[in-house]
Amino acid sequence: MPLEWSDAIDNVDWGELSALYRVAPLGNKNPSDLKTAFSNSRFRCFVYDERKLVGVGRALSDGVDCSYICDIAVLPNHQGSGLGREIIGKLVDLSRGHKKIILYAVPGKETFYRKFGFKRMRTAMAIFENQTLALERGYVDES
Repeated sequence: MPLEWSDAIDNVDWGELSALYRVAPLGNKNPSDLKTAFSNSRFRCFVYDERKLVGVGRALSDGVDCSYICDIAVLPNHQGSGLGREIIGKLVDLSRGHKKIILYAVPGKETFYRKFGFKRMRTAMAIFENQTLALERGYVDES
């Protein structure tokens, strides 16, 4: 059975989405926070295999200047199948026409994203809710 793609949030099981992030493994994300984040995202991809959520991604966008791709996750038994590449490709295509497409990735995945044309930014900076944890995980450095 082919994978089913959707951008609709009406029937998303936010608990199932939270579990996907946990096993991907991309951390613990509260289901109600995920509902808020995806509801406020311009572009969304939910991928189902026999009604089970197996992949996801979203992009925040202002419609003109900037689209920010984030929260890409694929269920472990679907990783390596090209699904992550398809999700990124779809979000990049949806974001075309913006002056810049920005992507936030976990450390170590930069080579994967370079295949889509992403380049490392020299001036990107962030303030995290938990700066110590962000430092430990390699998301930021002391400089």
